[in-house]
Amino acid sequence: QVQLVVSGGGLVQPGGSLSLSCAASGTIFSINAMAWYRQAPGKQRELVARITSGGSTNYADSVKGRFTISRDNAKNTVYLQMNSMKPEDTAVYYCNVRTELTNSWGQGTQVTVSS
Repeated sequence: QVQLVVSGGGLVQPGGSLSLSCAASGTIFSINAMAWYRQAPGKQRELVARITSGGSTNYADSVKGRFTISRDNAKNTVYLQMNSMKPEDTAVYYCNVRTELTNSWGQGTQVTVSS
């Protein structure tokens, strides 16, 4: 019902920056929250950042001060700006969008931080 198109990801050096975007389309009424998750090899999926319909944001402690989540309500798009990246940020990143009726996931995009 809701399709998510994710762009971004790639290889960056430690200390570098990378940005991700996720655009939602399809049957959308009201978006309750948009979020980014990630899963590193051998680890469980974890919440990286989330932004609610009211604009409140939440970040994992490991990314606070380095990552910024934002949204464009008119475009139903969520962004993740990643700065001062560390090797520990290496993971597959996923977009998640919750609406009144749906909970949707985008395709994973690989982010690798290495020198």
